[in-house]
Amino acid sequence: MDCSSSGEELKAILDALVSAEVVENRVQLFQELEKLEVNEKTAAKYLVDKLIVLWEDFTCLDTSQCRLNKSILSVAAKYLQSDISGCLVQFIALGAKASVWCRKHLKMTLMSSEDSEEEEHSTLFYQLISDLLNYATASFTVLARYAVSVDKELAISLQNFISEHFALIEDTCEVKTLGPGVFKEAQSTLSAATRLCIVYCDGVKWDICEGKEGEIAIDNKEIESRDNVILIAKCTIEKLCELGTVAANNGGGLVGLLNVSWKGVVSLLQYGKAGIASKVNVKEIILKLISLASDSLESAAETFSSLEKEKISVAEARRNFLPVKFYLINAVRIISQNPTSALLAYKEIVLCVIMILVFRISLSMVEDLTSVRVALVEILEPTSIHLFNSLVNSAQVKVESKFQILDWLFGEESIMCSEAEGIINGNLFLLDTLFSVKSDATRKETMLTLGRFALFINLLSCAPDLEGDVQLGIARKLGWLLDMLMEERIYCSIFVLHIPTLYVSFQDQEMTYQPMFCALLHSLKIFMVVVSSTPAWIVLESFLVENLFHPHFLCCDVITELWCFLLRHAEPDMLKDVIDKQCMLLKLASGESVRFPERSLRKTARFVCRLATLGPKCVADQVYSTMFTDMDYEHSANVLIALLMEGFPLNSLTESIRNTAKKRIIAQYYDFLENDECLSSSVTDPETYGAPVLAMCATLEFREISLSDTDMRTLKFLVAVIQKYRTTEEARIRDNCRKILGELLGIISHMKHLYSVDEMEQAILELQNLFISKAATSDAQLSTCKPSLAHFMAGLAHVDLPDSRESAKSCAAWELYHMLLRERHWAFVHLAITAFGYFAANTSCNELWRFLPQDAALAFDLETGKEADEDGFMSELKTVLEKDTASPSVHATPELVAQLFKEGQILKENVRNKQKHDPHPRMDIEAIRQCGKKRKFPDQICRGVEVLQNGLKIMGDGLSEWQQQQQRHESSEVEQTFFTHFSRLEDAIAHLASLAETG
Repeated sequence: MDCSSSGEELKAILDALVSAEVVENRVQLFQELEKLEVNEKTAAKYLVDKLIVLWEDFTCLDTSQCRLNKSILSVAAKYLQSDISGCLVQFIALGAKASVWCRKHLKMTLMSSEDSEEEEHSTLFYQLISDLLNYATASFTVLARYAVSVDKELAISLQNFISEHFALIEDTCEVKTLGPGVFKEAQSTLSAATRLCIVYCDGVKWDICEGKEGEIAIDNKEIESRDNVILIAKCTIEKLCELGTVAANNGGGLVGLLNVSWKGVVSLLQYGKAGIASKVNVKEIILKLISLASDSLESAAETFSSLEKEKISVAEARRNFLPVKFYLINAVRIISQNPTSALLAYKEIVLCVIMILVFRISLSMVEDLTSVRVALVEILEPTSIHLFNSLVNSAQVKVESKFQILDWLFGEESIMCSEAEGIINGNLFLLDTLFSVKSDATRKETMLTLGRFALFINLLSCAPDLEGDVQLGIARKLGWLLDMLMEERIYCSIFVLHIPTLYVSFQDQEMTYQPMFCALLHSLKIFMVVVSSTPAWIVLESFLVENLFHPHFLCCDVITELWCFLLRHAEPDMLKDVIDKQCMLLKLASGESVRFPERSLRKTARFVCRLATLGPKCVADQVYSTMFTDMDYEHSANVLIALLMEGFPLNSLTESIRNTAKKRIIAQYYDFLENDECLSSSVTDPETYGAPVLAMCATLEFREISLSDTDMRTLKFLVAVIQKYRTTEEARIRDNCRKILGELLGIISHMKHLYSVDEMEQAILELQNLFISKAATSDAQLSTCKPSLAHFMAGLAHVDLPDSRESAKSCAAWELYHMLLRERHWAFVHLAITAFGYFAANTSCNELWRFLPQDAALAFDLETGKEADEDGFMSELKTVLEKDTASPSVHATPELVAQLFKEGQILKENVRNKQKHDPHPRMDIEAIRQCGKKRKFPDQICRGVEVLQNGLKIMGDGLSEWQQQQQRHESSEVEQTFFTHFSRLEDAIAHLASLAETG
């Protein structure tokens, strides 16, 4: 130490402090020392060494030691502002020692009694803690000012100081009596420590590497300094995480400390070009944030369950969700900077997102929690999706890893459930708390499935923000999406659950709701647009083609809707190519029967009709022109009927084509009715029999045509068919009559004016004789006509039926309704009761009870099977009719969900049965792609046609010469026959030649 006057005075005071025994005297000496001006570096180092010695390790039993240590801190804090570049380690060591002493004292203070003396002691001690916090803040600030190369001694001392001082702050979080000023000072300390680490990081050359053989090694001091800075930053990050966790568990009282802690963690992990992050357990930090988010969500659920649900405001719900968003945002920032480290926790990240989505789905089932649902969608859902995207959308993550995540997430459910069971159990509590139910294994799987499905929809919607490899991975999982649609757990939810969506306009944002099924279609269309010019489009195109005729109706509807959307926005060449291929498929399947909806002909026709109805307006013209302009292929009538039965939109055709098509259908229909041989046994093709009748019935059903029939030819023909069916014994004729009987009834049901003519009475009586006779009871095949009979009977509302037994017409109508209402099959019950409901609402009859049999199907109790009274029947009738006229809005009631769940099970089982009989139900993509292409005939066929043409020429020359020789004689019958066959041979060979040229 220098021997100047100030140095001598400093030495004298310090010697006096060592020898003094009375605390008051020592405090007074420290006050004198504080007033002393010491500018020399050696003197400052000597001073702080003595201060460390004078700070005794034992804790005090009264206020004396606290006053003494408070004086020591005051002296040290003053000299922090002078040049301490030569004694940085000593000042840090003093702060560490003070922090250890304060931690011990704090534990004793918390255990002591609350008498007046202890209260005074505690107050003084808390002031000491406040001084120590300010000292630490000043120390970190001064250290940042002397940001020189960090040696090993400084690094070790600084790590020890940070550890001990942050531990003290952590302990103070448990003290309820500390004022808010102490925690503000703690925040300043954490901020100062974070800034110090940042200053150190900025001074490090992160691009340096250890010297290798043949290279110039860099300065070892720079490597040592870099490693020391990493150790200091690592220690700071770990302690900030601990503090952030303690502050989070405090219940919201330490928001400032919480914010500063996690902000510091995120900031420090961004430095060092992953040099710092590589030394820190980033996975554990992410897991800690996810755990805190889950705990906060659980706490929010507890709050909502304890309040009256109708009184929860949106603002209050937002406040409860803000902590969850805070943790998720910090997790997003860390994952974005360290995606490769975050991969180690991808399962927990994914399940966190899923549980938030499940929470939102569960809230949608409770009407009283609308405000909570709105707040969740606004505050949490976007952040949770961003959390997932920050991992899978990172350019630093390998494509194989991204596909691994998607395969695990959208793969076999059993594997995911088993691996994530512990995490799922930890997250289920929040829903159990909110809805007061117990989670079993089935419910866990259901929740997980719904959450995965909702996440897939969200990923499709945010496709514009995803990288190309992620888009490709999602496209590869579209098959999983269809598999999920067949699952009863998804099927029962997709129609009744409504997804809230934020609609943002220029001025405001509002919440709109749409069914999950509509949200799915919308997101798929977004995905199609986004990937249309990327490698994922090939996968998507294959998906659309392969599932064109999916065995599950809902999946088929989704695929068809996507095709319609595609064609509405496709280039003309692509549109024409797709329609041409579909028309080619129709021609290939044209030989099949139109009476089986699951055959390829009807499936293709159904798809084409959807395209013509929902696609561009030109599709209808293109299909009709391609299929029916020339009618030059076999079974063209079959294709026309199939299209009409599936609702081909004739009214969408251009006027000239539409008029021609309708005239052709009407003309063929009347030609059939007037054909005397149509009910004879001379008809050879049972599959095409009655084609004009089927075409007319289908056209009228879809209201694509109007038929006046002023000559009552339809009614007269109906009577003739019924009489022929009753009188003939020939099986073929009966089959043919039965085929067109139902179609004729359907035609008449769409022609109300026929019900008012006199000929209708004979038709009703004939139907009575046909269906009520003893022969009808043994004719099981006749029941195929009963659905059409039900539609016909509804139209009797427009017939004048007297309420008298003397009216044969009325008696016949009563008996026919009795027969229909006795049917026990659920489909017949529905048709019969719907027909009777229309009849009852529009008829002029007063005595409706005459139409109701005592043993009607709805008159039986479903549970006991015993016959109910008339009131029971009327109650069931009312229920059925109310369902038919009910509002189309759907509410997720437990009864409806259970009904849809059962329906989904039946549909899935039906699909499985179909796949057993047809193991390859999906369309062969190559077959479709090659369908419209020209194929070259083998060379042998082409050469053979040439030989036939040469032979024909030789024969033609010979015939010419022969004719000249025979001019003097009359031609015989043999000669005429030969010339006839030769002419046909010319036509046949010419046709073969044209095929060979175009093949």
